Amino acid sequence: MQEIKIDISKTLNFVSENDINELKTKVFAFQNILQSKTGAGNDFLGWLDLPSSTSKDDLSRINKTAQQLSSIADYVVIVGIGGSYLGARAVIDALSDTFCNLKTVRKNPIILYAGQNISEDYTFELLDFLKDKSFAVVVISKSGTTTEPAIAFRLLKELLEKNYSRDEAKKRIIAITDASKGALRTLSNREGYETYIIPDDVGGRFSVLTPVGLLPIVIAGIDIEKLIEGATWMENRLKSENYDDNPAALYAAIRNILYKEERKIEILVNYHPKLHSIAEWWKQLYGESEGKSFKGIFPAAVDFTTDLHSMGQWIQEGERTIFETVLSVEKPKYSVEIPFDKDNLDQLNFLAGKRIDEVNKKAELGTQIAHIDGAVPNIRISIPELNEFYLGQLIYFFEKACGISGYMLGVNPFDQPGVEAYKKNMFALLGKP
Repeated sequence: MQEIKIDISKTLNFVSENDINELKTKVFAFQNILQSKTGAGNDFLGWLDLPSSTSKDDLSRINKTAQQLSSIADYVVIVGIGGSYLGARAVIDALSDTFCNLKTVRKNPIILYAGQNISEDYTFELLDFLKDKSFAVVVISKSGTTTEPAIAFRLLKELLEKNYSRDEAKKRIIAITDASKGALRTLSNREGYETYIIPDDVGGRFSVLTPVGLLPIVIAGIDIEKLIEGATWMENRLKSENYDDNPAALYAAIRNILYKEERKIEILVNYHPKLHSIAEWWKQLYGESEGKSFKGIFPAAVDFTTDLHSMGQWIQEGERTIFETVLSVEKPKYSVEIPFDKDNLDQLNFLAGKRIDEVNKKAELGTQIAHIDGAVPNIRISIPELNEFYLGQLIYFFEKACGISGYMLGVNPFDQPGVEAYKKNMFALLGKP
């Protein structure tokens, strides 16, 4: 069985093996606290055994809902912000054809997003585009009152009810919300929307393997059974109390050692554009989990080789407060060879006959060597290929490592008290009674 793997060899110029081994007892003590659900935030640990506890009946119902929406809508708008959409978008972008939305023949609805910003221009253009289209809405909000998605849903609901009969509009709205309370639950019960429950013990940034993520993902035509299978495989693997068999514990240990060495910024690097949204999901997962009590590694991300032409100089020679975690896909889905050109004006005939991925891999290795020479520690996470099984592994790996790492930092990784500050100011400025 192949699996994602972690390589820390390019950190050993900066972190000693003795430091890693000395930390082992502490790392696995925190893993046991996490696994036994006895630590801070233990009422939000439902994600720990979520993969293995997801039943075939659960997945069957989600698949059925997706098929129903696909039969009536050409576009499905996912309404949510933060954890309510980032995980789904990460998987969808990673596993979809980059240009699927431009193709005239499609098997699945086009996925659009709303409620992830408060931009008037974005909202106008979305509504203007949808006004003569066949569309449906999946609205995701535990409370139903989060400002960004609530505004977007109010407008999309109005457009649906204008374009269709009231009964037809109801069929085109799926609500993923609290089991018993909140504005969206009240509206769903009154209108008769089909609903899915956001579990009380799963926080938004850990919710991608609940209906919050799974329903949008399967609407896009992605196999959620394989995604859950990969996550379940990793769930079982990460119960080990040995670094060699537990990459999440090793990742958490290395991050914390580097943090104590004043490496305050972690840059998640990818060499595959389909992983851009994985990085956006990862930034919320780690930023919201660890950034508390004036502690925490700042999560940043870059897309290489693209950003080597913009951020490369700073990473190479800027302030040495950074380390990199590189996501590397071992096997691309397709094969494209560089052709021979008789004029050779670009001086690239030495690459003729080579696959583009070979050039990409050499760019990765060359960059890694340069950055290590520039005193930037590098962790490498290799992904055998981009498919549902390995993405399921990667998601659970990052989630488990985040829990362990947060405890090691001395914070509660499962709350987010600071996110309310801007809302209070915004509402006061808007004159909310």
